[in-house]
Amino acid sequence: MSTFDDREKSFEKKFAHDEELQFKISARKNKYLGQWVSQILGHDLEKEKEYIQSVIKADFEEAGDEDVFRKLKADLVDHNISDEDIRKKMNELNEKAKSEFK
Repeated sequence: MSTFDDREKSFEKKFAHDEELQFKISARKNKYLGQWVSQILGHDLEKEKEYIQSVIKADFEEAGDEDVFRKLKADLVDHNISDEDIRKKMNELNEKAKSEFK
């Protein structure tokens, strides 16, 4: 029976590790998105830090990336950036964040 217990504990540890890694990747991606939009909006360093935090907080509204997408879309409405461009940048920065944790 201890073999099964060991396997179960091993799976639980792997699951916890994977979840923590995904959280870190998502937070890093959101940081990069905040920096990207801050540059477009012309924020100074202090405003950029505040904006990055607002993007990270927006990600806690619901599961997935749609909450962040809606925030970015609303904030960029006057800057002629398409939904496709926003989603492309989100995917690009997600891949960048993933690569930093490998």
